Amino acid sequence: MPAPLPFANLNYVCTRTGLSFPAVSKAMETLSRLNIIDEITGRKRDRIFAYKEYLRILKEGTERL
Repeated sequence: MPAPLPFANLNYVCTRTGLSFPAVSKAMETLSRLNIIDEITGRKRDRIFAYKEYLRILKEGTERL
């Protein structure tokens, strides 16, 4: 099984989890409201979500000196 990605859309999560689209959509809205993920496209359809903490960890040590 490949490692989880820091970015995902609803269809990807549905496929990986076997959950329905409405269930995944509601879960992603909840995670967004809890400030765990960000919706990064600004669209109503075909949205892409980013896992904030994962990206923060990846950015560590890349700051300009």
